[in-house]
Amino acid sequence: MSDDDAPENEKDQAPAEPPQGQPAGRVGAQRAAAGGQTFQGLASLRQALAGARPTPTAAAPTPLPTVPVDVQPKRDALGRSYATGKRKNAVARVWIKPGNGKIEVNGRDSPTYFARPVLRMLLNQPFVVTDRLGQFDVWCTVTGGGLSGQAGAVRHGISKALTCYEPGLRPVLKHGGFLTRDSRVVERKKYGKAKARRSFQFSKR
Repeated sequence: MSDDDAPENEKDQAPAEPPQGQPAGRVGAQRAAAGGQTFQGLASLRQALAGARPTPTAAAPTPLPTVPVDVQPKRDALGRSYATGKRKNAVARVWIKPGNGKIEVNGRDSPTYFARPVLRMLLNQPFVVTDRLGQFDVWCTVTGGGLSGQAGAVRHGISKALTCYEPGLRPVLKHGGFLTRDSRVVERKKYGKAKARRSFQFSKR
């Protein structure tokens, strides 16, 4: 049986041979080169897309508003500035004057009245932001609310008193949110509920 008599399906199943006169290694090299060109094309496409995207620019810092030059400090005959601070149900009356950083609340030192370090940190925040730590003495009376609300009221009063004593500090304190009265208060109880939103235990029968 000759080669011509072989079935056609066997000829189809035979592996394709490289063209005559061209070694098989050169064909593999050509295919690899084509694949490399494809990857290079993808890389250049990514670079083109990246170049087309707008580069994000850093947002310019918002300039602080300036204080009018005609604003005069508000001080009494003893050289003190007074302000009222509020937070929740607490109201604080605050006087400040130049000193060594002593804070007196209702006739007691602040470490005695506000035993928690977090509350004492609240009192010093206006001085830290304005770089006036240890330069003013504070005398205040506070009523209403709990210790947390009273500390917030004193901080609010200190911030407002600083703007009265030194108007140039107002932009820094305003930017930090120290001059804004926090309007969050406890929510009222509703009838038909145990508390403001707490419902009674449900009983199916």
